[in-house]
Amino acid sequence: MMKPDNESSLISDFAPWLRQLKRRQGRLWLGALLMLLTLMAAIGLLALSGWFITTTAIAGSLLAMGAAVSVDIYRPGGGIRFFAVTRTAARYGERLYNHDTVLRLLADLRAGLFAVLTQLDGRSLGRLRAAEWLNRLTADIDTLDSLYLRLLAPPLASLLAVCGIALLLWFFAPSVAVPVLIALLLTWLWLVLGQAHLGMAASRRRVAALDRLRSLTIEQLQGLAELRCYGTLGMHRQSLFAQEQALYRDQRRLGRLQALGNAVVGLGVSLTVVLALWLGAGLYTANTLSGPLLVLMPLAVLAANEALALLPPAFTQLGATRAAAQRLNRLVASRSDIQETEQPVALAKRAPKVVFENVSLRYSNASRFDGDHEISATQSLLASALDDVSFSIEPGERVVLVGASGSGKSSVAQLLVRLIDPSSGRVCLDDHDVRKLSLSNLRQRIGYLTQQTELFHASLATNLRIGNLQADDDMLWEMLEVVDLQDWARELPLGLDTWVGESGRQLSGGQARRVALARVLLTQADMMILDEPFAGLDEATIKRIARRLNARLKNRTVLYLNHDQRHLPDVSRILSLRAGQLI
Repeated sequence: MMKPDNESSLISDFAPWLRQLKRRQGRLWLGALLMLLTLMAAIGLLALSGWFITTTAIAGSLLAMGAAVSVDIYRPGGGIRFFAVTRTAARYGERLYNHDTVLRLLADLRAGLFAVLTQLDGRSLGRLRAAEWLNRLTADIDTLDSLYLRLLAPPLASLLAVCGIALLLWFFAPSVAVPVLIALLLTWLWLVLGQAHLGMAASRRRVAALDRLRSLTIEQLQGLAELRCYGTLGMHRQSLFAQEQALYRDQRRLGRLQALGNAVVGLGVSLTVVLALWLGAGLYTANTLSGPLLVLMPLAVLAANEALALLPPAFTQLGATRAAAQRLNRLVASRSDIQETEQPVALAKRAPKVVFENVSLRYSNASRFDGDHEISATQSLLASALDDVSFSIEPGERVVLVGASGSGKSSVAQLLVRLIDPSSGRVCLDDHDVRKLSLSNLRQRIGYLTQQTELFHASLATNLRIGNLQADDDMLWEMLEVVDLQDWARELPLGLDTWVGESGRQLSGGQARRVALARVLLTQADMMILDEPFAGLDEATIKRIARRLNARLKNRTVLYLNHDQRHLPDVSRILSLRAGQLI
C-alpha cells in the first residue's frame, strides 16, 4: 500500500526512478562530466582573458613610460583559444549527448510502464479515464525528464564548479577563496532548497490542474452532443474555465518565483564579485597580489553565474516532478486482481466446452484518481454488468450473443479470457473454472476480436503476424482472402509491406476491422470470440466473409457478439442479453 502524499519523503518518491537511471549510469556520468567541462572551460576562459588583458595593458603602459618589459603572449593566447574551443565543443556535445540519453531514458520508462498496464485487469484499468492513462504515459513521464537533466546533473556540476572557482582562488589568495566559497555555497543552497520550498505547492497544483484540464477538454470534445442535449454544456465550460484560471494563477506564481531565483543568482554572484574585489584590493595595496591576479579573481567568480543560472527553473518546478513521480509510483504499485493460480490446470488441445454458472459481475464505475488522490472502490457506486447469467456452449458449437451496447456482451468475452473475474458464480472451460487455468494457456487457446480495432504504425504483414509470429506470407495471403482483402492488398504498391499508419489511418474503418479479424484467425485458436466482426461492412461483403468463416471455423467453438440478429453467419443458437440478464 502506498503512503499518502503527505507521509512520503522526497527520497522515497524518487527512489524508483533513481534506480531506473542507474541502469544507464555510464551515460549519465559522462553527460555530467561534459556539463562540468563546459562550466570549467567558461571559468577558465573568463579568468584567463581578464588576466591576459590586464597584463598586456600594464605592459603597454610601462613600455609607453620607457620601461623594458617582456610579456609571453603565446601561451596565454593559446590557453584562451583552448578554453573557447573547449567550451563550444563541450556545450554542443553535452546538449546532443544528454538529450539523447534523456530520450533513451524516457523510452525505458514508457516501455516499463506500458508493461505494467498490460498486466492490469479491467477493473484496475477502469480506475482512470483513457485521457488520464495517456497523461501518465506521456505528460507525467515527460515531466520526469527533468530529474536528470535539471535536478541531478546541473546542481552537481554547478557545485563542483563553485568548488573549482574557490580552488583556483586558493592558489593565489587563500584569504579570498574561503569567503568567496562560503558566499557562493549560500547562494547555491538557496537556489536548491529555498526555490524548491517556495515553489513546491504551486508546482504540484499545476501538474494536477493540467491533468484535470486535459481530461475535461477531451470530455467536452467527445461529449459535446450529449452536453448540449442535456443542457449542461455551460456548466461544463464553467468547470473548464475555473480549472484554467487556477492553472494560470499557479503559473504566474511560479513565474514570479523563478524571477526571484534569477535575481538571487545575479545578486549573489554580483555581491561575491564585489567581495572578491574588495578582499583582493586589500592584498594588492599590501603588495601581496599583482594587478592581473586582482582582475582574475572577480572575473573567475563572475563565471559562476553560468553555473548557477541553471538552478532556478529546475528547482522552482520540483513539486511538479515530484507529483508526477508519486502518481507514476501509484501506477507501478498497482496490481491486477487477476492472479495466476499456484497449480494451474492445462486445457486439452481441442474445441472447449463453455459454461457460465449463475455469473454476476459488479464493478466500481467511479473508482479513479482525482488529481493527486485516489478514490477507493468503497467510495464509488457499484454497477451491475451481469446478473445471474447461465448458459453453455458445446464443443464446436457456434453461438451468437446479441444485445444493445451496454447489455453486457463484452463483459462475457472478458470473463472468458479472464481479463476480469466474476463477482459471483463460475466461468468454466471443459469443466475447469478459468481461475484455475494458466493465464497464458487460456489466452493462447482463445482468439478474441475486441470491439475496438487496434492496429499499429507498422506494415500490414507486421500487424497480421501479431496473431502468429511463425506465419509465412502464404498464410497471410490466405487469411486476407478469408476476410475479402486479398485483391485489395495485391494492388498495393508494396503489398504486405505497405504501412497502415498510426491506428490504421491509411485504411478505411471496414478494412481495418477485417485486418484485425484476419489477425485473430491467424492464431488458429480452438475457440474464437468475435465481437462485431462485420462492423462497417456492406451486406454483400458480409455474406462473402461469413461463408468463408463458416469453413475456416469448422470444429471450433465460436461465440459471436452482435448488436442485433442481422447479417449473422450460420449459427446453432442465438442468445440475447438485456441489461446484464439473459432473456
